[in-house]
Amino acid sequence: MFVSDWMTKKVFTVTPDDSISEAARLSKEKDIKHIPVVKGGKVVGLLSDRDIKEYVPSKATSLDVYELHYLLAKTKVKEVMKKNVITTPPETPIEEAAMIMHDKKIGCLPVVEGNLLAGIISDNDIFRVLVDITGIRHGGHRIYLTVEDRPGSIKDAADIVRKQGFSLQSILTSYEGVKKGFRDIVLRTKGSGNFKALKQELESLYTGVKISKG
Repeated sequence: MFVSDWMTKKVFTVTPDDSISEAARLSKEKDIKHIPVVKGGKVVGLLSDRDIKEYVPSKATSLDVYELHYLLAKTKVKEVMKKNVITTPPETPIEEAAMIMHDKKIGCLPVVEGNLLAGIISDNDIFRVLVDITGIRHGGHRIYLTVEDRPGSIKDAADIVRKQGFSLQSILTSYEGVKKGFRDIVLRTKGSGNFKALKQELESLYTGVKISKG
């Protein structure tokens, strides 16, 4: 899965010479948190609802409401926007985009193709990826356990699930917080099977088994 599969393609933008009041209106009307700033189709900045909110209070203390509205109408986006924008191409793996956003502590990545804006991937899109790939909306049992980090260990656990009459809709795995030589896995099942037998067999073979019955 790549950024192109999950990005928002219809992107609302502003130009550097638009006013902050126009950008604020767009943010409110379209319920968006991040607005790419474009010039000739190219990304030259990024404006967030936080940037706008942080700019307004800094001016509000010394101005009355009419003066403030006048100021925001006269202040251009280029005076407030972030200029050093981190972007990504459409072919970036979605998990790599999520890592960049997490590590850089940013809420979105404008998606650029051939130097032109092609879309935007936001933290909300990343949440949607997690929901969809786990299959949580479709219910089923959630099985958490720790397995040996060796070839075939995940298949062994999955085979038990299938043997007891269930199908698999997702498998997630992680090494974080697990001692060397092991890994945590989360299996989400679908369909109906022998839940009691599944639970008993898994608990007899693995430690720390946690099953949420769907």
